[in-house]
Amino acid sequence: MLKTAALLLFLISIIFPAVSKAQLLPAGNVYGGVAYADSVDVINRYTFRGWNASAEDLPFHRFAYLGIVLDGSGIYRKGINQYNLVLGPRISHNFGKWRVFADAMGGIQQTSSSGTIFRPVIEDIGGGVDRKLPFKHFSWRLQFDYVHSHLLSANQNDFRGSTGIVWRF
Repeated sequence: MLKTAALLLFLISIIFPAVSKAQLLPAGNVYGGVAYADSVDVINRYTFRGWNASAEDLPFHRFAYLGIVLDGSGIYRKGINQYNLVLGPRISHNFGKWRVFADAMGGIQQTSSSGTIFRPVIEDIGGGVDRKLPFKHFSWRLQFDYVHSHLLSANQNDFRGSTGIVWRF
């Protein structure tokens, strides 16, 4: 877990450098919420509950619809803990108080079960919608993701839904 935290801090320092205005992300958003996941491996189907968080930077002023996202999640059930850390592009479009988005990311997953730890490479494809709230700079997010991993000779398909608060800047 310590290696994962160090990797996360390294990626944040490279992707989201501080600018002269002392803002970590000059334009973008930060999200945190609860997650529910359904995981299917070769013969088993499990349900999980946990959390999901992300930071999105919108670095291209000319292409305001294109962002870079660092997304992390942790989902749990008795005897199994699973953490995901992914990075990739996100496209979005605003329709009044609504913002729809889609993303395709890649990264690593850490699953621990019965004392055994697996770290496969994963692909995460998803999307969702943000609804502006009456409070300045805040939105409510509903997000869905499909996460695919392949370890040894087995495929695992996870479906994750999450909801929570977005702070926009």
